[in-house]
Amino acid sequence: MNTTSNPRIAVVIPCFRVSAQILGVIGRIGPEVGWILVVDDACPEHTGDVVERDCHDPRVVVLRHPQNLGVGGAVMTGYAAACSLPAEAVVKLDGDGQMDPALIPRLAAPLLKGRADYVKGNRFYRVADVSGMPPVRLFGNGVLSFLTKLSSGYWQLFDPTNGFTAIHRALLAELNFEHIARRYFFESDLLYHLNQLRAVVAEMPMSASYADEPSSLKPMRMIGPFLRGNIRNFSRRLIYSYFLRGFSAASMELLIGFPLLVFGLVFGAWHWWGSVIGRVPATAGTVMLAALPIILGTQFLLSWLNFDVAAEPRHPVHATLSHRAREE
Repeated sequence: MNTTSNPRIAVVIPCFRVSAQILGVIGRIGPEVGWILVVDDACPEHTGDVVERDCHDPRVVVLRHPQNLGVGGAVMTGYAAACSLPAEAVVKLDGDGQMDPALIPRLAAPLLKGRADYVKGNRFYRVADVSGMPPVRLFGNGVLSFLTKLSSGYWQLFDPTNGFTAIHRALLAELNFEHIARRYFFESDLLYHLNQLRAVVAEMPMSASYADEPSSLKPMRMIGPFLRGNIRNFSRRLIYSYFLRGFSAASMELLIGFPLLVFGLVFGAWHWWGSVIGRVPATAGTVMLAALPIILGTQFLLSWLNFDVAAEPRHPVHATLSHRAREE
């Protein structure tokens, strides 16, 4: 692979049905990028062949999948190849032209300056960028963002389905690709795994760019599958972070608050239904026995939530991981 004047950035481009746009995307990638890894994810338009035939950029290498693995599978193939490169930042860029390659230096800057381990784009940062977005897409992304905050522990992040990302190469060796989702849940699932590494995640404000190509991701249709995936990751994060890797006052708040809240809700609903059926008003003692656990349980869980938000990683870990890799 030939490099340019600054071999600190590599780009991974997953390709599926983007043969008409891919050459234009590659042509707009600047000299700050030293390697361009094009991953043909069993594309029916043979995008890999198009690149090899018509692209003469010496930085480009085409990788192929014999069968379609999804956007996550394609990105992880590129990540695996990038592990053997001397690049420090690995940028994921879609091949459909909806992401501006001119933003690559700004996206990778926090990694190269040692301020973050992972950076992602955020199309919702500026009000002007949000105003032109369809209401359904805006609502769907809002719901998906909240679910991802809950499951990943990165409470300050938004726009979880944004695939314009950059990761420090040192973290790639620590990720178990076999356990990361391969389809559209990839970006959200990766955030959960990064939190387990205590990686610092930052965001880069960017404008949404939608051309004539229809988006294959429908936020409203994805809420169900994303809900299941995020509930699973949230449960795993609670167990790993608060009961296996450490035990603190926040762990006690979970142990006490959740059972109290569930008991109050179930007990109150049961007796409320009984009073409706029997047309007998509930006694003050019954009401208090339901209300007090709900109040206390809510307070305990809010206190845990405050702890969880404050526990978001603040110190980049890639320097430590790089030093450990050199020693090994």
